[in-house]
Amino acid sequence: MTPLSAPSRLIRAITLAITLAITLAAALAMGPAAAAGPDPDDLARLRLPPGFTAQVFARVPGARSLVPVPDLGVVFVSTRGDTVHAVFDRDWDGTAEQVATVARGLKVANGIAWRDGYLYVAEQPRLVRFAARAPLRLPLGPPEVLFTGLPDKRSHGWRDAAFAPDGSLYVAVGSPCNICMPRGLEGTILRFAPPFDRPQVFARGIRNSVGLAFHPATGELFFTDNGADNMGDDRPPDELNHAPRAGLTFGYPWYGGGTARTPQFRDDTPPADAVPPVVAFGAHVAALGLHFYRGAMFPAEYRSDAFVAQHGSWNRTEPDGYRLMRIRMDPSGRVLAAEKWAEGWLLEDGGRWGRPVDVAGHPDGSLLVSDDYAGVVYRITYSKP
Repeated sequence: MTPLSAPSRLIRAITLAITLAITLAAALAMGPAAAAGPDPDDLARLRLPPGFTAQVFARVPGARSLVPVPDLGVVFVSTRGDTVHAVFDRDWDGTAEQVATVARGLKVANGIAWRDGYLYVAEQPRLVRFAARAPLRLPLGPPEVLFTGLPDKRSHGWRDAAFAPDGSLYVAVGSPCNICMPRGLEGTILRFAPPFDRPQVFARGIRNSVGLAFHPATGELFFTDNGADNMGDDRPPDELNHAPRAGLTFGYPWYGGGTARTPQFRDDTPPADAVPPVVAFGAHVAALGLHFYRGAMFPAEYRSDAFVAQHGSWNRTEPDGYRLMRIRMDPSGRVLAAEKWAEGWLLEDGGRWGRPVDVAGHPDGSLLVSDDYAGVVYRITYSKP
């Protein structure tokens, strides 16, 4: 092989450097969209009712809470780390065009909500918001700090947040333990009225809620709650709860879930007015995200039914969960039935390839589902079989 001359070597080095720079820039531009996700064989494992199909909408590492914002053409996606992302679907045709990081440097950025040009983030210790108006400029500017008094404890420190029809913001605050007596704002659902700087305790007696949603017709709050650990494989149940008014208590820590008394508080008298769940799920299924279907793509009988993401057990002899549940309701929000709706993330050998976290409605009527284990957001569509 003929040795290259010095000028040729220089040209070759410059060309290689330019190529590497272009490749790196492309990778950085893709950002979270380049994360590894499920392969086609895994996706084919999902079992849905006839006519429903699931596909990957976007790849977002650690995808947790979902907030579609039609006016901006984005779906905001939180994480349990320090970042919040945006998935762009500007024409809302169901195809994600870009994934970008919109905020960094947050502390457990799980709880997000959007209203009137602001993205709200319920971090572990505080509530902040970012101006997020069209045209969306990324990254978003520095946050406006609204409240700094949330319990700054790691256990169950990932918040959930949702706006009520009246414009107030609700934030779930977990109890910082497996079974203990909550103190202060621990084990509550808080209500922040504008200007969002002073919370009111809306509900108590909650262990770890990571799913808040308001019924489309009644405007009343429903929320999930995770039962206690180390009480056996089959108890206590995870919960779906209904809080039609302020001031209710939901039984924790006297009950680990449902009517299962905790050993630490078995000799104590629980509150006589403790509210039982409207749905008792299986033990340790990790019921998280909650969404009331409002779209027009699915059959008409789905309107106002609820979907619950079961993240899946981590400490059960035989794993359970790893699915979406459908909660059938009448127009007034009364539960009629709870049924397994989408399964297949759990493998026959007890392994898993995905863990659903949150559920949200795409503006076209399809359903979006986040998965922090596979690092994706799925889109579930329907066409008449």
